[in-house]
Amino acid sequence: MRGLAVAAVAGLMVAGCVSAEKNARYMAGHFRAQADLATPDGTPVGTAVAEEIDGDIRVIVEAKGMAEGVHGVHIHAVGKCEGPDFASAGGHWNPTAHQHGKENPMGPHMGDLPNLNLNKDGRGQITFTVKGGTFAGLMDQDGAALVVHAGEDDYKTDPSGNSGGRIACGVFQAR
Repeated sequence: MRGLAVAAVAGLMVAGCVSAEKNARYMAGHFRAQADLATPDGTPVGTAVAEEIDGDIRVIVEAKGMAEGVHGVHIHAVGKCEGPDFASAGGHWNPTAHQHGKENPMGPHMGDLPNLNLNKDGRGQITFTVKGGTFAGLMDQDGAALVVHAGEDDYKTDPSGNSGGRIACGVFQAR
């Protein structure tokens, strides 16, 4: 009986260490979330990882199994990805109330991201930084999602860069 009690206490101590380590990472300003990207029928097509680093958010998107070409990619304001059109993800993440696009004189907003160029095998990757973005803002009460669009973002047309329909979506989950 005593052996079981010692094992239980040891297990709680290990669990406490993991929580303390995770809390220490958060207190040090290092936050991480991942969105698992899927098509409307649920087919997995990649991931997006967001990390807050020194007051900015770095995002890495890795895609596979989608149509070759250039696709607009945006952070959307709601953490929901309900098919068939992913309208549940709402509009772009825009806490600064700017218009869409780095070439728009009234833009860009924080949900504006670079285009994703997918090769003939449907694979591609982009890494970018959202300046001034915070994890607390990204992971607010209704969460956030990363959406891949059917076409290329023109970087100037409000509200979505003329990038077409939403073909993949993933909800950011803290990790």
